Amino acid sequence: MGFNTGLSGLRAASVDLDVTGNNIANASTVGFKGSKAQFGDLYASGFLSAGTNPIGDGVRVQDVKQSFGQGNISFTDNGLDMAIAGDGFFILNNGGEIRYSPSRAVWY
Repeated sequence: MGFNTGLSGLRAASVDLDVTGNNIANASTVGFKGSKAQFGDLYASGFLSAGTNPIGDGVRVQDVKQSFGQGNISFTDNGLDMAIAGDGFFILNNGGEIRYSPSRAVWY
């Protein structure tokens, strides 16, 4: 195992711990949607490579995906509180700039 192969695993594990730590830190935040890291293989190939199966060269984080699953809806006494049950986004206008809320969001 080359040094860079082991180092790529440490980098990917570090990102995964960051994502997990963020999920734990925000677990009780209203409207928070958790995330998960997605990993991919790195392959070594070059001009003089032989064979069709290149040797593995480590791992990298392909993407950090946000979960858009339905959250809990809590009822309040405030008439200005809103929630969406099911698929959808709130359309927000920020000084003429259109923005969209997280899917299936609960806003208070």
